[in-house]
Amino acid sequence: MNKKLALIVVLFFAMGAILSSCAFLQKPTESNFKDPLIKLSSIQPSYYEGFWYYGKAKPAMGKAPKGGGSSPVTLDFVFEITNPNKYPIQLESSSFFLYFDDYELRVVHDSNPMWIPPGKTNTKVMHVTLTPFSTFVKFLLASKQLALQRGDKPWVKIKEWWTKLPEMSFPIDLKEGSFTFTADGVTKVVPISIRYQQ
Repeated sequence: MNKKLALIVVLFFAMGAILSSCAFLQKPTESNFKDPLIKLSSIQPSYYEGFWYYGKAKPAMGKAPKGGGSSPVTLDFVFEITNPNKYPIQLESSSFFLYFDDYELRVVHDSNPMWIPPGKTNTKVMHVTLTPFSTFVKFLLASKQLALQRGDKPWVKIKEWWTKLPEMSFPIDLKEGSFTFTADGVTKVVPISIRYQQ
């Protein structure tokens, strides 16, 4: 008889625990979907060759690029993303416009999904590769007027950026950015605008 009573008590407490955990888990809705917190913790050059550029040349092997060659640099943008909700959410995509010293360089986009558990923080790394020549072309297309207003010479400015990249000693802006999250069919878009300078 005591064994039956003990079993009933254990089942009673187990059912209570299950019901309380179910009550804790919220169902995502438009009204209770809180904005995830997005922080740019660092920008790190993961590949760097310094600054060099050559014009059109006849290579020993293969085919040279039309605009010549220039030193690539890969930057890792490291974000810390916190989910303040009581349910898991998925980061679907993220994008932003990258600026050096107010000069627009390119659009950065990532569409690799990532699940973030409730109340937890995940690290998201976005990789961006730039070259001096592609940056020079962007100067001519999008930044010519700004360069004229400031009196900046494109190649002088680009060389300055490339030599300062290891220390990140100039303003880098992420503008018009957006991180798109989903949870059980509900979508939340979080805009970002961040200035990074060490």
